[in-house]
Amino acid sequence: MKTTFLTNFLNKFERFFLTYSSKVFLNMNFKPLNKYFYFTKQQRIGIFILFLIMIGLQMFYLLSDFNILDIKNTEKEQWLALQSEIDQKKLIDKNAKPSNYLFNPNFISDYKGYKLGMSVEEIDRLVAFRKENKYVNSAEEFQKVTGISDSLLNKISPLFKFPDWKQNKPIYSSEKKDFSIKSFPKKEKIAILDINQATQEDLMKIYGIGEGLSSRILKQKEILGSFVSIDQMKDIWGLSPEVINELNGHFKVVIPPTLKKINVNEASLKELSQFSYFKYGLAKQIVTYRSMNGNFNNIEDLAKIKDFPVEKAKIISLYLEF
Repeated sequence: MKTTFLTNFLNKFERFFLTYSSKVFLNMNFKPLNKYFYFTKQQRIGIFILFLIMIGLQMFYLLSDFNILDIKNTEKEQWLALQSEIDQKKLIDKNAKPSNYLFNPNFISDYKGYKLGMSVEEIDRLVAFRKENKYVNSAEEFQKVTGISDSLLNKISPLFKFPDWKQNKPIYSSEKKDFSIKSFPKKEKIAILDINQATQEDLMKIYGIGEGLSSRILKQKEILGSFVSIDQMKDIWGLSPEVINELNGHFKVVIPPTLKKINVNEASLKELSQFSYFKYGLAKQIVTYRSMNGNFNNIEDLAKIKDFPVEKAKIISLYLEF
């Protein structure tokens, strides 16, 4: 009885499954797949042409013979023919007699003399003549030294080439030239002036100094009272080293006794700051140092102050009193 029940159950389940699956299959929508297999007229034509091309290439591959044939190259044949002509011409030129070049007969070697047709004795005579440090300067002299025949001389003399200075000797006149020493005017001595006494006209006589530079020099002298060194020209703007050298050659510095000096231990801040070589900051440091450490004894004490122009200490010391 159990077997009959199980069999009936399986039969019913099978009928149910088949019925349900058939309904599902019939209700499935295959339309979305159709679009992958649908082609327009142009696309179908393109696919057809593609198949034709593929078939044509296959036929060409099967029927063609790819063996390389030896094709005669006409240009290559022409080139080979031309090359043979060139080789033949080279052979002719090689067998041709060498050209004769001009030469100096003083330097004929044994081989050269032999090629020219000279005998050993004739060559030896020329060598012996040359050992005496002598030279032949004409064809006639060459024949006289070597003793060659006239026929040989006429044959080889056109090849002789003597130096130009031998063929075209300069003609010197017998007139005596006067080589007496000529007197030159004596160089005028330069008058050296005191630059502290120089005027603007005196300064403008120097090459490179015009009205502007001369005025600048005189103004600087007025500020300082007078110059104490020619090196002070380097402090004047616009004077080149060449112009300063000219000033050194024409002027000197004479310190006048009336030069007013500054007492560095008694001068006020205002007096020190008015000095050309002291700026206000340096003058203030001098006064501060003096009040804290006492009087200055010499320029070396003054040079200990920060920012003091040590390179001009020698010039500055001539304007100061301690």
